[in-house]
Amino acid sequence: MPYLWPKGRPDLRVRVFVSILFLVLATGFTSVSPLIYGWTVDRLRPTPENIAIGTVMSLIAAYAVSRILLQAFAQLRDGVFAQVQYYAMREVAVQTFTHVHTLSLRYHLERKTGGLSRVIERGTKGIDTLLSFALFSIFPTILLMIFYAGILLVELNVWVALSTIAMVVAYTWFTFWITRWRIQFRREMNQSDTDANTKAVDSLLNFETVKYFNNEKHEARRFDVSMEKYAGASIQSQISLSILNTGQAAIMAVGLGAVMGLTAWGMAHGHFSIGLFVAGNAILIQLYQPLNLLGTVYREITQGLVDMEAMFRLLHQPREVTDKPGAPPLMVRGGEIKFDNVVFSYDPERIVLKGISFTVPAGKTVAVVGPSGAGKSTISRILYRFYDIKSGAVTIDGQDIRDITQESLRSVIGIVPQDTVLFNDTVRYNIAYGRIGASEAEVREAASLAQIDKFIAELPRGYDAMVGERGLKLSGGEKQRVAIARTILKNPPILLLDEATSALDTGTEREIQSALNEVSQGRTTLVIAHRLSTVIDADEILVLDHGQIIERGRHGELLALGGHYASMWNKQREAAAAREKLKEVENDPDVIAGLARAT
Repeated sequence: MPYLWPKGRPDLRVRVFVSILFLVLATGFTSVSPLIYGWTVDRLRPTPENIAIGTVMSLIAAYAVSRILLQAFAQLRDGVFAQVQYYAMREVAVQTFTHVHTLSLRYHLERKTGGLSRVIERGTKGIDTLLSFALFSIFPTILLMIFYAGILLVELNVWVALSTIAMVVAYTWFTFWITRWRIQFRREMNQSDTDANTKAVDSLLNFETVKYFNNEKHEARRFDVSMEKYAGASIQSQISLSILNTGQAAIMAVGLGAVMGLTAWGMAHGHFSIGLFVAGNAILIQLYQPLNLLGTVYREITQGLVDMEAMFRLLHQPREVTDKPGAPPLMVRGGEIKFDNVVFSYDPERIVLKGISFTVPAGKTVAVVGPSGAGKSTISRILYRFYDIKSGAVTIDGQDIRDITQESLRSVIGIVPQDTVLFNDTVRYNIAYGRIGASEAEVREAASLAQIDKFIAELPRGYDAMVGERGLKLSGGEKQRVAIARTILKNPPILLLDEATSALDTGTEREIQSALNEVSQGRTTLVIAHRLSTVIDADEILVLDHGQIIERGRHGELLALGGHYASMWNKQREAAAAREKLKEVENDPDVIAGLARAT
């Protein structure tokens, strides 16, 4: 109802009212046309000389006009209501899409993209079905039944009217009963369809992994299992539809026979004219069409409601992280970040951060290092407020991030993540995503500062080159440079580098690190790193292990301690030296010649 009668849109409410008016007029002309047809038959006497041709021609003209007007008002109704209908479709689709973006990171880590898109698609279609069919099929059918019952009662007798009503009631009951039975098959079809689509999208997104492990047949079998379930449910649905159609036809035939029999009996006793016999028959035949449609309508509405169930569950999915009522925007003065005794867990059984405290002074750089699983990336997610902490406080310039709006918080932080995922669009679009509406000159300047402008110039289409789904047409280093350019364009006072070079080779890492050093100048920078070579210039380094800060200080101080950091540094230096040695050996002509002889 909120979409059918939208608040703040008097223009759409007027359209709904006018549509209903046209609906009533169309139904009125529909109901009167069989009566005019019967009157015309009565004026056609057995002998030509008894025919009042003027009256007959007038009635024929009236009949033709009634048929024209019922179609005209029906089309006007559809035309006037179209704006309301498509407004509702657009509104619910956008509202659902927007709501999905407000849900927590936890929800998005667990969701299935293919199934989610299909839920929204089917739900939006269900809204369209419900609005158009409920208003323009069920209501006019009920109205038409009332008009016809009145005509039959006045022109014929109560038994004919009751027979018609009994037929309509039996037809409606049977239709609803069978359709309710069929819902289970529709649910199974939807579930199988969603499952198949999820598997297909997931498999195609991981195309390279499928190829790496030669698992095309395995993927085809998984997809086929889901499609087999879908086909089975579809067959059951089709069989039940055949039962529905047969039963509807039988009830309609019995009702039509009863009305014709009663009117024939009345004619034999001189109560009815032949015109009323024809009119009664025409009324039943004309009523058959909306009644037959009523079965389809109820089925479509029921299926639409089934399709909408998942979408409305999605629409009512609670938000894990919300702004406080009346929360003010963040006011950044210098950009100082402070974690004060922060405790955080993804689930109650496992505490990830165990009361950590540190400060990133305004304009300074602090690095967080440690082994995998220590909780480094969790810090970045908390700073962005993808999750709320269990206890403690995270503040920016003294303002608790739970007390300010999420929008203002994220607007002042720029991030270069470890895994940069790009949109399947142009290079220009992906850079300009950092600040929607940026000029061409600003985009090119950001690309230059990120040291990617030369690479873009070499592309056949330059800034208009498509990067592919998730940026797969670009290398890891190229994607990282796009991410840096995007962050430069955003120009945030706070910078977050979340293992931005961990997936790159040594040469590319040095180039990216040079660009990152330029970007971080004058900004409050928090670096999450695995490779210690990228944080040696940080103002402070925090060593995190099992959710606790076990060491802190500058690079030289931590090496002098000879503790955990020094051990990590030595291991990484040894690994780097081993890689360099292996590279030298691989390029040694004598080694290559020896390997060739051995082969």
